[in-house]
Amino acid sequence: MLSNRRINRIVNLLRQVINEAADRYDFRTPFQNIKQLKVKRTDVDPFTLEEVKLILEKVRHDFRSYYTVRFFTGMRTGEVDGLKWKYVDFEKRLILIRETIVMGEVEYTKNDSSQRDIQMSQVVYDALKAQEKITLGKSAYVFCTRNLNALDNKNVTNRVWYPILRHLDMQTRRAYQTRHTAATLWLASGENPEWIARQMGHTTTEMLFRVYSRFVPNITRQDGSAFERLLMQSGASGNKANGETAVATATVRPTPEKEQGKETHRD
Repeated sequence: MLSNRRINRIVNLLRQVINEAADRYDFRTPFQNIKQLKVKRTDVDPFTLEEVKLILEKVRHDFRSYYTVRFFTGMRTGEVDGLKWKYVDFEKRLILIRETIVMGEVEYTKNDSSQRDIQMSQVVYDALKAQEKITLGKSAYVFCTRNLNALDNKNVTNRVWYPILRHLDMQTRRAYQTRHTAATLWLASGENPEWIARQMGHTTTEMLFRVYSRFVPNITRQDGSAFERLLMQSGASGNKANGETAVATATVRPTPEKEQGKETHRD
């Protein structure tokens, strides 16, 4: 059964064809009053670094490299499942995102901005090098089935992903949360937001801050304290009258997203 998101993508493609024909041959398009199906937004619920380490330690050995790449590149499910060796550049340490796989069919990426070059961290480089010994020269795909075909997302989710979460007594979450996890860990580590946006395939940093910024203080434990330290170091935080130091306290207003509660995201 097709999801509403998938149906909308198919209908939108058909809509473009019919609308073009309507413009050329001057007839009323039948899509004029047809609305898209509603797509349920999924909560952004990333894993902590400690949870990531535990998952990678306990997951099936033959999928350790797969989930390492997912957690530390921010690749979408179809992008990593459809990744081919010809798009892995070890010399430049780049993963070239040029296509995706949807329901077993190789397609163009989600949009033009999704066409990107992802820089490999050392842990990703090592994971791909380990995988190179297993599938390079045997399959076009980096991660593949025993029959050397591309991975089936539903099969992997049901047979590997959900079982490891249950085994570790972790909350059930979609494997897509690995992408959100990468974004929050990059932000928490202080990486340049523009660099992160490029890694994720976003055209601007707007979505990055709107969706992920509320998770960062919980990871860095720097919700205003960094600014206080800056004031103290500059001497602007108080004076030394009568041998006592008065410390100015900065009040940080919560962002609208924080006030509204849990953010939802459709990426």
